[in-house]
Amino acid sequence: MKILVPVKQVQILDEDFEIRDDGRAVDPSYLEHELNEWDDYSWEAALQLMELHEAIEAIPLTVGPEESEEGLRKCLAKGGERAIRVWDENLEGSDQMVVARVIAAVAQKEGADLILAGTQSNDFGHGQTGIATAAMLGWSHVAVVSEIQYEPDSKKLTVKRELEGGVEEELELTLPAVLTIQLGINEPRYASLRGIKQAREKPVATMTCAELGLTEDQIGEAGSSSRIRRIYVPERGKAEIISGTPAEQAKRLLEIINELKGA
Repeated sequence: MKILVPVKQVQILDEDFEIRDDGRAVDPSYLEHELNEWDDYSWEAALQLMELHEAIEAIPLTVGPEESEEGLRKCLAKGGERAIRVWDENLEGSDQMVVARVIAAVAQKEGADLILAGTQSNDFGHGQTGIATAAMLGWSHVAVVSEIQYEPDSKKLTVKRELEGGVEEELELTLPAVLTIQLGINEPRYASLRGIKQAREKPVATMTCAELGLTEDQIGEAGSSSRIRRIYVPERGKAEIISGTPAEQAKRLLEIINELKGA
């Protein structure tokens, strides 16, 4: 079985930052990047399955420029033998639907049986990429997965997922499938010093959209279903503690209402 694990380097804002001149993103010089928290758990889930069953291969995948390779190296430092990065300039401005389209294309090219994606990302938090990937592939999908059981050669998975009120649901599904992984499904391991050194030598294959059979109208803003119009810091509100007697409080409340009406 081949498991594909999409991972992402999420954007972390400095305390002080500036918006780009076009108003559609934060100036990159004010951004730091780290591996998405949910992806850390999905990669650990893949590694645990790989360690239990010799016939399983787990491959981390990212869609991003060269600097996003750092996230792949962090994964490979914990386990796995190779990784995949997809990028070309035409992917600039892509939304989560385009990213899902790319992941689906890689899954088909690699002949993957299972995709383990994080439930959402720390930065934008759309929670749509894994679900959209399953839809594009026509595969089974289970969200917010908290446990995975797999029997070799069965082509079936038994999973548990979280519901409201602390209730869990147990499901059986047939591969191929996409699971979106919830926090707490496991305890992600730390990379050893030896693993970090070995990760530098492990191959990271780079693919372009053309190699995946994706055309320019399927990627970037042209292929996206949503577009960022602007990013801005909202105006801060203000609060006032009204003290005094009930009559004084009522009087001040009426003054505030009248002030707001005239604003």
